[in-house]
Amino acid sequence: MPVTLQDVADRLGVSIATVSRALGGYSDVAEETRARVVQTAEQMGYRPNVSARRLQKQRTETLGFVIPTHGPRFSDPFFSELLAGIGNEAAEHEYDLLVSTRAPGEEELKTYERMVMEQRVDGMLVVRTRRQDQRISYLLEKGFPFVAFGRSDLGADFPYLDVDGRKGLRQVVQHLMGLGCRRVAYISGPTYLAFASHRLAGYKEALAAEGISVDESLIAVGELTERSGHEAAMRLLAQDPRPAAISACNDLMALGAISAARKRGFTVGRDLAVTGFDDVPLAAHAHPPLTTVRQPIYSIGRRICRMLVHLLEEGYLKDPKVLLEPELIVRASSSGISTE
Repeated sequence: MPVTLQDVADRLGVSIATVSRALGGYSDVAEETRARVVQTAEQMGYRPNVSARRLQKQRTETLGFVIPTHGPRFSDPFFSELLAGIGNEAAEHEYDLLVSTRAPGEEELKTYERMVMEQRVDGMLVVRTRRQDQRISYLLEKGFPFVAFGRSDLGADFPYLDVDGRKGLRQVVQHLMGLGCRRVAYISGPTYLAFASHRLAGYKEALAAEGISVDESLIAVGELTERSGHEAAMRLLAQDPRPAAISACNDLMALGAISAARKRGFTVGRDLAVTGFDDVPLAAHAHPPLTTVRQPIYSIGRRICRMLVHLLEEGYLKDPKVLLEPELIVRASSSGISTE
């Protein structure tokens, strides 16, 4: 039988109301009494009735997270890392996590509407933000608490954490130029995504800084999957002259580019440089290991979750807009390049 408030009260010889108010942190309970109640409750293994507590607070103590991905499954290690961070942080704060997967679009927005209107969650975590993001517009309109991983072009004020992708791509291109690679191709993600537009801008800015005009034939757009990276790289490598390096908007597309290079008979790291962005766990174990821009995805998951919990419990965030510095991780996929 689970230990009840009555059991704790009987052990201490006080009323249930005193035990309840002591455990609830009410100021009208003497500190000595509160300490005795807390200690006894812990010794007896008392756990609060979650359903009753939620009803009293008129909260679900649940966070919503809709993964924007196509198909019934998601295989992107980016989301696996992010979800692990969010889930572990939520558990530490005794929040549950309601996770759904929806392809971007109408059904995805309907899922947000259900979570909000049916009061299934207390707050939302929004990821893979878009330049014109209907999800953010909806949550702002409803005044519903959320934290985003990423920025947008809405011109609206909302709490977010992001990594400076523009600066990250500048670092990548500068690194490749330092190796003597002047003809650098780029595989972008869909440019309606905010992070993809930032990274593409960083690529173009880095070329301009080197006095190199942007060659649109060297820019391809993929769907952030290994397959789309492979297809884009096959087209880029068919050019004459071919690129000396391929930089991809994310690691999965970079891995696809490595596969395409092998298929074309090139040795990555000697005949062709390939770089990615994210530093998912697969990157360090690729063949060859992938040069990439690190963003600490697991830690970011924990941090945006912590931001949302603080917003829910305290009503504000001291730092509602966080922009992290990127870190270039150089590995064998961009070393030993011969440009002659």
